[in-house]
Amino acid sequence: SARSPGAMAQAGVLLTKEPAPQAVPASHLPMKVCEVALNTGPGSSSGLATAGFCTAKYLPPEWHQSNADLYHKASAGCEQAERDRAEAKELAERAAATAQRAQQDSTATLGQRLRDIHFWEAELQKEIEELEAETGLLAAQKLRLERALDATEVPYAIATDNLQCRERRQPPDLVSDEVERELLKEAELIRNIQELLKRTLMQAGNQMRLNRDHKEVCEMDWSDKIETYNIDDKCGRYSNQSTNIQFHPSSVKFEE
Repeated sequence: SARSPGAMAQAGVLLTKEPAPQAVPASHLPMKVCEVALNTGPGSSSGLATAGFCTAKYLPPEWHQSNADLYHKASAGCEQAERDRAEAKELAERAAATAQRAQQDSTATLGQRLRDIHFWEAELQKEIEELEAETGLLAAQKLRLERALDATEVPYAIATDNLQCRERRQPPDLVSDEVERELLKEAELIRNIQELLKRTLMQAGNQMRLNRDHKEVCEMDWSDKIETYNIDDKCGRYSNQSTNIQFHPSSVKFEE
């Protein structure tokens, strides 16, 4: 039925009196993965063209977080590399200084060793010359002794021959007089002189052999000193910048 204007106005007043509906706050809804039906019929691609779009993907905040982690790791790696580089540089400088000091000490020690070797080399050379001179003198004296020993043979033969002639006398003439006593003394003296000369010759020969042996030892030692001096002199001229040096197998060489 038709309503009067008054009733409609009253209804309008009632409508304005109703409360407004409350707003619902916005919230993040979970991501919904839509599954698309695959066409698996004959002659189809079995959904291979859209397979990559159906996998779970990262959200933009996760991507930003991953990039931020990578940036932090890269920055930390750079800082650690700088620290390692500074430490390695310091260690290299320290090792170079230590090697330089060790090389200077070794060079000084080699210099002192070279002076000692040169001194003993001169001493050995002097000893060799003295032994050679002494051996020459002994050889000359030995020759004189041999000649003196040969010279005693004639008087000894004369004295013994006279004694034998006196021994062949007949009993009345076989007497012990002053001449026989002097001949016996002379023969005894010559025999003593001969024994002394023989002992002296033996001692001279032994001394000459000892001198030759000592000279041989000194010459070998002198030769070793010469070789050692040459080796130490060559080693004393080496340095870290030498081109003909060989490093230890376990050593590490820094290339510029």
